[in-house]
Amino acid sequence: MMQATIWHNPECGTSCKTLAILQKTEGVVVSVIEYRKQPFTRKKLEQLFQDAGLTPREALRTRGSPAEELGLIDEASLDRILDAMVAHPILVERPFVETDKGVRLCRPQEEVHEIL
Repeated sequence: MMQATIWHNPECGTSCKTLAILQKTEGVVVSVIEYRKQPFTRKKLEQLFQDAGLTPREALRTRGSPAEELGLIDEASLDRILDAMVAHPILVERPFVETDKGVRLCRPQEEVHEIL
């Protein structure tokens, strides 16, 4: 059995489609973390981004988030972006999925197949 953890937003179509792929894949046990109710720790974000090969800036959700109002779009430091993501989980692009084979930002949702 393979363990998969998805940081999920039930209001996001891509996140729901990714979750459906995980649930339909035989041999996968899925843990769902609704990250807006159970926010990320800074340490977990750093680990997810590193394992996915992304910078905090690359994982920053700019559409439908307060990124611009918080001044995170242009010159913000990576530390400042991480701090803002911990305080405002909606700033993290979604969904992230972690398995024994790695971490992917599953946009589009088919990216999840790379770690199953």
